[in-house]
Order: sequence, then structure tokens, then C-alpha cells
Amino acid sequence: MTTVRPALARRAVVAAAMLGMLTAAGTAPASAQTRPLQPIALAVSLRLATADTVASAKWGTPSPIDDPAREAQVLGAVATQAADEGLSAARVQQIFRDQIEANKAVQRALFSWWSVAPGAAPTVRPDLTQVRPVIDRQNTDILLQLREQEDVLAGPGCVPALVDAAVAVASEQHLDALHQATLARALVSICGAVRE
Repeated sequence: MTTVRPALARRAVVAAAMLGMLTAAGTAPASAQTRPLQPIALAVSLRLATADTVASAKWGTPSPIDDPAREAQVLGAVATQAADEGLSAARVQQIFRDQIEANKAVQRALFSWWSVAPGAAPTVRPDLTQVRPVIDRQNTDILLQLREQEDVLAGPGCVPALVDAAVAVASEQHLDALHQATLARALVSICGAVRE
């Protein structure tokens, strides 16, 4: 008999709920209620938006989508920032592993599309050195939101609040199906205590 870890089960439930809500939602809920997790969902979405530029920069070059050295650098930096904010470095690194995996999922999907539809492939190669500061800024914004919303994130209402925020962000940002699905992937480990 296989034992499912509670954290893994929670992430699976969050992913399923968000993916279902995002794909079913044509517009954001009409409610004018406050969405405390909307800023973090937006920061994650804006970080994820960089994946398109990164894919364009790597397309047609020997640069692989997987970049373990850069990933280790990002995870090390967020662990240091987490410690400075009094947050759990291990928990924050898990959240950012999800950001990285979601970003790579967008890149892989775009590479697949461009392979079968070469006319859709980028003709201009952006400079990755221009994209990395944007990612770093979004990382800082995400960390700030983790600290500011730690009570909501650790509370029982986190999942519905996060789903509501993700639906609103997807609508406001006019996210396509790929970016909705990968936003759900990027948010799967947000709920839960962020302090040790």
C-alpha cells in the first residue's frame, strides 16, 4: 500500500481545483470582494510571462530549456532572501521550484508549437541578460507577498482564495490555455505555512 504525503496530496488538490476553475472561467467573478492573494497570483503570472521571452531567446540555439546552473542560482538567492525575511528557506525553495518548472513547461510547449508551425517561430532573439532582472524583481515581489500574506496562506481558506485570485488574474491578463494551465502549476505549493 502506498502512502501519500499530506503536502503532496494538498498540492494535487490545489492544482486540480485551479486548473478546473481557470479552464471553466470565462471571466473573473463579478464579486467586488477583496482578494488578498491576487497580488501574489499576479506576481507569479508576471514571472511566468517571461517564459515566452526566454523561449524566444533559446529557440534555434544550443541553449537548453533546462539550465541547472541558473536554477541553482535562483534557488540559492530566494533561500537567502527567505532567511532574511524570517521565512522557511526549504518552503520558499519548493515554491520557486514550481515557478521554474511552470516556466519550463511554457518553453517546452512553445518549442513544440514552433517545431510544427515554423511560421509562428520567433524571428528576433531577445537578450537573456535583459530578462533575468525582470525575473529577479518578480521573485522579490513573490517573496514579499509570501511574507505579507502568511496568515492567509497558512489558513484553511487559502485554496479557495488562491483559486479566486488566479481566476481574476487569468481574466485580467487575458491568459491563453497554456498560460492558465502553467499558472495553476506555478501556484500549487503556495498554500501552507511559510515560516519554520
